[in-house]
Amino acid sequence: MTRYSEDELRALIAEYEAVRSTALARRDEQLRAFHAAGWRPVDIQRVTGYSRETIRQALRPEVRRAANTSRRKAPARPPADYVPYGDRKPYVVADSLTELRGPTTGVARLPVHLDWSGHPEYDLSRPARVASMYKTVLSEAASVDDLRTWLDGETLQRLWPALWLPVRLRRLWEDRFPHLADTSAAA
Repeated sequence: MTRYSEDELRALIAEYEAVRSTALARRDEQLRAFHAAGWRPVDIQRVTGYSRETIRQALRPEVRRAANTSRRKAPARPPADYVPYGDRKPYVVADSLTELRGPTTGVARLPVHLDWSGHPEYDLSRPARVASMYKTVLSEAASVDDLRTWLDGETLQRLWPALWLPVRLRRLWEDRFPHLADTSAAA
């Protein structure tokens, strides 16, 4: 197996960037020549397949420079008092796992307020779809009634260790039902 050094990799990238820059400059120069000869930007776009923005930047190099400069600016920082949505999102927790008596067989079709994905049907004979439905309901439930209608307490306990949930949501449920945390630790 051939070993390559970091210097060789840097040289390869530098060569690529130089060739790319030269080719880009040549292409833009030729596109400007076509434009000067009467070609409209829309015709250049139709023939080349380039986007309107690519054509605009090719015909006006100052636009490309401005776009590249603006991309390099440091990202804006959120305000000091900003709280991420995951920390603000209201989650609902059941009062008791025994009150959760949702479907365990067949196909469940979640209402749009719980699942707006366009695929709200869950075949409950497929374990992956059951886990996906439970994650969706736990994350999106607007009321305890949503939990009662769509979740089953025994199924939830069985799935709990494998469910991929937001940290805060998992903590809220495990604070209310400590034995769920025990099943997660055991898994």
